[in-house]
Amino acid sequence: MHAIAVIVPLLVALTACASAPRTVKVFVLAGQSNMEGPAVADLDPAWNRADYNDGKGTLARLAAGDQTGYAHLIDANGGWAKRDDVFVHYRLEDGVLRCGPLGVGFSPHGPHHFGPELQCGHELGDAFEEPVLLVKTAWGGKSLYRDFRPPSAGGVVGPYYNKLVEQVRDACANLARDLPGLAGARVELAGLVWYQGWNDGCEPRVAVPEYQANLAHLIRDLRREFDAPALPVVIGELTGPWVTAEGEWAALRAAQAAAAALPEWRGSVVFVPTHEFVRKAEDSPHPGHGHHEFGNAETYVLVGRALGAAMVALVSGR
Repeated sequence: MHAIAVIVPLLVALTACASAPRTVKVFVLAGQSNMEGPAVADLDPAWNRADYNDGKGTLARLAAGDQTGYAHLIDANGGWAKRDDVFVHYRLEDGVLRCGPLGVGFSPHGPHHFGPELQCGHELGDAFEEPVLLVKTAWGGKSLYRDFRPPSAGGVVGPYYNKLVEQVRDACANLARDLPGLAGARVELAGLVWYQGWNDGCEPRVAVPEYQANLAHLIRDLRREFDAPALPVVIGELTGPWVTAEGEWAALRAAQAAAAALPEWRGSVVFVPTHEFVRKAEDSPHPGHGHHEFGNAETYVLVGRALGAAMVALVSGR
């Protein structure tokens, strides 16, 4: 498969006045609360450590015990590193915009948390010479069956489907406003990462049986919205608290894999298993938050790495 470079026609016109502009590779990171960013990086001194299992499973604890595997996340002063070639644009559900160089803190939970974007962004930034922009379109408690419901699925179009489209267009059209260092750059919509599923699993009789079809509709509709017929798509497996899921949760994972395997995609959509990245509740900051993978930083670093590596392979044609 050849490298895929999809330019959004409406956005090219916005930057046409620039002479020999740089290209910014834009990747959309979409989903619900596990894409939002519930992983715990470190503990605020004002917090009660007992509420966070004394810091077990935080990024700070992991980095302290592994000076090599997490060195790229630490800056020269011992703080959390920021990249100068990867940027995040994330508008929270309340309208607050979190935008800037990739690092810890692009989460509705505040500066001590992160999501899959952290390591995913490092994978993408290391792979491509062009600057990378990650547009996060993630909101907690949202199903594909209702909230993200795509137009071709029939019924009422989900409001968060529309919000996803609007926010991607807004981020790409307003680089000068939100990221002045990228002003005048040509925008290349390079891929979509989908990491979602919990709320559909909570409606096993209606949402799970439709999940495969609805996810396929979502991919087709977003490709049509952005005039990107071969847009690379990475589907991250619902992680949750299980290595081996049962019942509706196993069926949901199977539906995600089946959607990615449809022949029509011709190798431009891939399913990424994540269940082996689940860590024990007792070794995590939030032992009672199985729906958020217990807030375990290692889980989220591994998920981000897998999603990013899969996207690099798709875009590069490997």
